[in-house]
Amino acid sequence: MPYQAATDEFAFLIEQILDMEALRATERFAEATEDVTRAILSEAGKMCDAVLAPLQRPGDLHPARLENGVVRTSPGFAEGFRAIADGGWIGITADPEHGGMGLPMTLNTAVNEMMSGACLSLQLAPLMSQGQIEALEHHASDAIKELYLPKLISGEWTGTMNLTEPQAGSDVGALSSKAEDKGDGTYAITGQKIYISWGDNDFAENVCHLVLARLPGAPAGTKGISLFLVPKFLPDADGNPGKRNDLKVVSLEHKLGLHGSPTAVMEYAGATGWLVGPEQGGMAAMFTMMNNARLGVGGQGVGVAEGAYQHALAYAQERKQGGKGTIIDHADVRRMLATMKADIFTARAIAMSCAHAIDMTNATGDAAWKARAALLTPIAKAFGTDVGIEVAQTGVQVHGGMGFVEETGAAQFARDVRVTAIYEGTNGIQAMDLVGRKMMDGGEAAGALLDEMEEDIELARDSFPNMADAVWQACESLREATDWLVAQDNMQARFAGAVPYLRAFARVLGGHLHLKAAMVDKGGPRERLARFYIQRIMPEYGGLLTHAQAGEADLFAVTADDLVA
Repeated sequence: MPYQAATDEFAFLIEQILDMEALRATERFAEATEDVTRAILSEAGKMCDAVLAPLQRPGDLHPARLENGVVRTSPGFAEGFRAIADGGWIGITADPEHGGMGLPMTLNTAVNEMMSGACLSLQLAPLMSQGQIEALEHHASDAIKELYLPKLISGEWTGTMNLTEPQAGSDVGALSSKAEDKGDGTYAITGQKIYISWGDNDFAENVCHLVLARLPGAPAGTKGISLFLVPKFLPDADGNPGKRNDLKVVSLEHKLGLHGSPTAVMEYAGATGWLVGPEQGGMAAMFTMMNNARLGVGGQGVGVAEGAYQHALAYAQERKQGGKGTIIDHADVRRMLATMKADIFTARAIAMSCAHAIDMTNATGDAAWKARAALLTPIAKAFGTDVGIEVAQTGVQVHGGMGFVEETGAAQFARDVRVTAIYEGTNGIQAMDLVGRKMMDGGEAAGALLDEMEEDIELARDSFPNMADAVWQACESLREATDWLVAQDNMQARFAGAVPYLRAFARVLGGHLHLKAAMVDKGGPRERLARFYIQRIMPEYGGLLTHAQAGEADLFAVTADDLVA
């Protein structure tokens, strides 16, 4: 069965689960009507199915390569990117003043997920540009905005972000790249960056790099970092690509997956760049880009999960074994497929809820919505990518021995999605952020979300008393665990259980969201899927919360020597 974008699923979530009417009631998003929403989903879905999905296997079999300093992209990727750009999908949320659509992040999240399911390697290119567009909109000078934003939004130019160095991964403050003021409004950027997704390509007129570097005399650590825009070609007086800048691709990484996406080692040798934001304001500007990129990466995980699930479902419907029909009627295969589908719904609904909170923040400026978006972002990123990995691995299992054979394509999903739990902040860092920075409010944002969830549960008691009671108890257990975490002054006690706490939070959110879906579809497939999730999968939260509240003593009682004994 060829890949089919889950347009109906997104329409259901947007119209039935999220409070889109509240968003449409705002001045900013009044034009995001139901008709516009359905048109966006339909057109983007057609492009994903017809143009991007056929590039999935060629991108894996014919990787991007570096030839004489020039990156050659996989067959068809240039045409695929042009289809994305021509459809306007790069600038869905971008300011209309510079050529964007100005539509909600909710729709952007849906379209990006569909593109990820069709061909993750290629989807990374527009995702990088979208992040750069957002950073420039918030932090760049008017002159930079006027020159670069229309080109990035149209897809004539592409964008990247350059954070990581060989000695500075998650510890960004350890970077050694330097910037020197040239006295003419530009800076000379020198240093090496690694793991640069789509660091170069052969289909855009220019590639624009956002580079973190340190000015002379700036303090050590993250506080002394500035952000610079460093294009591959220096724009001439007319704004067209001119002289080649002093930067190059040193090499491309040989990776487990995402072979169609060139991951570059970049070298800057006094390259000309322009300051974005104030001096030593680099991290603030970069986090504007990274926070929504984290939501985007969570969506990548869900998108690959959707692709892997469709692949496994088609195989299970066709594969005959034992003379008793197809393997979809085997209990364990049915269990695997139902788990895949239920978890995809959970992760997708969490991501869309996060996007909706971002939209409400942007439309209203309400601090409560801002706190909700901040709380959900690490959950959406970590759980979405965990689900991507787990569903892809289960897809291999559904295929049995054929899943281990590359020709079936099942293994590619597992290889491609694995990195999503690592880049844009590892999932462990997301969990530490959740129990640390996101709990600095004393658990207020988490408590407000749990209150809303319990209000919804009360509405379901008459129709589904058993499911409602189970989800209610899960919410109360999560509330108690949150109170315990907030009471821990020793951050190691929080960090020791951060990952299980995040997953437990996602599990309970999933119960609530499945219950809401069941209320809309009483007696239908969504009710049956909700019962499966709430009875069989959600109870995982109990063991996870026990782990989350165990503290750090027994963890650190296991010494480094014990680990090698």
